Amino acid sequence: MADDTRLSRRNLLAAGGALAGAAMGGGAQAAPAGTPPAPSVPADTGAVQGGRVMFPNWRGAGDRPPAPSPAPQPPGQRVGYCVVGLGRLSLDEILPAFGEAKRARLAAVMSGSPDKAKLVARQYGLPDDAVYGYDGWDRLKANPNVQAVYIVTPNGVHRDNVVAAAAAGKQVLCEKPMAVSSDECREMIAACAKAGVKLMIAYRCQYEPHNRAVIKLARSGEFGRPRLIQAFNGQTTGLPEQWRLRKALAGGGSLPDIGLYCLNTTRAVLGEEPNLIQAQIHSPPDDHKYREVEETASFTLHFPSGVIAQCLSSYGVYEARSLTLHTGTAAIDLQNAFAYQGQRLIIGHRDGKNAARDEKVLSPKNQFALELDHFARCIQEDLRPRTPGEEGLQDQVLMEAIYEAARTGAPVKVGPPPGAGSGLDVTRGPEPEEPG
Repeated sequence: MADDTRLSRRNLLAAGGALAGAAMGGGAQAAPAGTPPAPSVPADTGAVQGGRVMFPNWRGAGDRPPAPSPAPQPPGQRVGYCVVGLGRLSLDEILPAFGEAKRARLAAVMSGSPDKAKLVARQYGLPDDAVYGYDGWDRLKANPNVQAVYIVTPNGVHRDNVVAAAAAGKQVLCEKPMAVSSDECREMIAACAKAGVKLMIAYRCQYEPHNRAVIKLARSGEFGRPRLIQAFNGQTTGLPEQWRLRKALAGGGSLPDIGLYCLNTTRAVLGEEPNLIQAQIHSPPDDHKYREVEETASFTLHFPSGVIAQCLSSYGVYEARSLTLHTGTAAIDLQNAFAYQGQRLIIGHRDGKNAARDEKVLSPKNQFALELDHFARCIQEDLRPRTPGEEGLQDQVLMEAIYEAARTGAPVKVGPPPGAGSGLDVTRGPEPEEPG
């Protein structure tokens, strides 16, 4: 075979460049007069456009187009985080998520266990001086590599951690529930406002693609307006010595730990605030694990639009996490709604004379990376977070109403925060950036 007919690397690249116009624009039609020529994008090597590497859609019309290639910021431009608290959530989910983040990077860790902190720092390539004890806030304040902290300690010490972080001049991302009382939440908001730092509560589900798709479906009216919502979050709990079963550290049992997902997600889906709450609390009388906190919480939220939401959480049942919206024409079912992964969005509806169950297939994304990047963007671009401290405060106020309704057996009237005004999403910031 002659040399000039071989499929060499050079020939392939040239061919890719020649075919790029058809792949990008669907044909060789002339561009309107005055339009700049489109850049040549080789089919398989890509080209730099707008600060990122772009590829043409190589798939046919019958397949969905691929998502854009990742475009992470250079490490030096990302927001440096100190993760405060190195328990299971940090080690299993949050620290690994930095590897999928595009705007955030791990810059330091803080823990009450020096040996563990030093080991974790080595595992993630952090220098020795990026390791802090809980008494190290003054030293952290002087670290220019850390712009934000992520509080992942037990609920009962969130307030002290957030106040200390604000005093150190660091932007604050705090795990949910925000605190163990609404008064503590207000102190946290005031401390961050006084220090001029942002405060965001880590409601990861509000950034997860499937949950966001449910919000869009509910508000679009595509299948009619929601009328009923069912939300359930349950799991079994052992190890009676764990902090989540101590009221001083947890603030309550299944309600603030996992029932909060039902409460917050229902509010986020509708954008409304409930005006009436009914509730029941139950714990097995012979199970010493529940001496201080509840096993099961059942609560009903009534909304001004007429929607009724039935929510349940429990520490005593086989793991299940589901969210279902009922409209006049469809049942929108989000399976594994509050889990770290495995979400499936199924829509049951009429299809002519038949009943159909369609799955809306979305690309999974790391929820922790999404919330880390959202807060980083808010810091870089001076935006209000989608889930600020006011969002966490409202949930705490409503959980206190749930406990009161369960204690008295009578409905409790609630509503939007004082001075919040009318409309949707009164406790939330702008919509988060859509994940690429």
